[in-house]
Amino acid sequence: MAKIVLSVATSHSPQLSTPVEKFKAHAERDRNNKNLHFRGKVYDYDGLLAARQEENIGEKVTEEIWQTGYDKWENHLATVRKKLADAKPDILVVVGDDQRELFLDDGMPAFAVFWGDEVTVIPHEKLPPSLEPARWANFGERVESYPAHPELGRHIVVEMMKEGFDVAQLTRQFEGRGIGHSFIFTRSRIMDESMMIPMVPITVNTYFPPNQPTSERCYNFGKALRKAIESWDSDLRVALVASGGLSHFVVDEELDQLCLKLMQEKDVEGIRNIPEYEMQSGTSETKNWFVIAGASEDKKMTILDYIPSYRSPAGTGCGMAFAWWE
Repeated sequence: MAKIVLSVATSHSPQLSTPVEKFKAHAERDRNNKNLHFRGKVYDYDGLLAARQEENIGEKVTEEIWQTGYDKWENHLATVRKKLADAKPDILVVVGDDQRELFLDDGMPAFAVFWGDEVTVIPHEKLPPSLEPARWANFGERVESYPAHPELGRHIVVEMMKEGFDVAQLTRQFEGRGIGHSFIFTRSRIMDESMMIPMVPITVNTYFPPNQPTSERCYNFGKALRKAIESWDSDLRVALVASGGLSHFVVDEELDQLCLKLMQEKDVEGIRNIPEYEMQSGTSETKNWFVIAGASEDKKMTILDYIPSYRSPAGTGCGMAFAWWE
């Protein structure tokens, strides 16, 4: 039977791959964002600034603090990359979200498994100035393809159906639509340059109502995913990857620490009780972690680090986190 040898999870924010001197461009983009979710309410920038003024977040928005955070997460990404290389997996099962990249309003599945021969990156023609510096890591610089794994992908589809998860399945991409940033980031930043490991992309619709799976549903999906992989009649070694999260585009340290604690303690009841209004916008990507936490219930979770990276006095930014299960 196939064996899951390691699970890893990392944030994939473009900020991770942006030079510190260009962080201010992210803050400028935040100031024009009228859809900033924070603790059940939606703000524009000025409203969020007023709501959080007593937190004195401006003290955490300096180039020195930015540089310290950047240096830390560069080291953490290298650590995760080495951890993955040392595990010597034959296949990666990557769980990420899609932000109108592969799936649009003509079809937005709650869960989807790709089991074609390869996935293809189709670069965005134009990006906002704040995102352009991270194109290489998140959005692609050229059309290129990565090997996928049809046999395991198909097996996962069949077994998940048996477990009560009616997954969408596809073996080719829609015309002109590239694989999403979750998977590009995994290839460009989590794999070593010498590691062209076949990938099974699993997409979770964390972002877009009305068919977002709940946090508990994502955790249970992970449990079924582990069962599916381990039932595969193969001696190949499989590693799991969660791509995305934690809180953004507004940093919520309290929520992030709670989610990490619940996953580490395997507290399914606690995960069930997280209000869905907390898991919206970019923060919803934490559900990708819940999938991997559910799939790794038999393993110990090690939290490498959590770095709240504020980029404006209103508290916009991203909670960066790095972890593994073994």
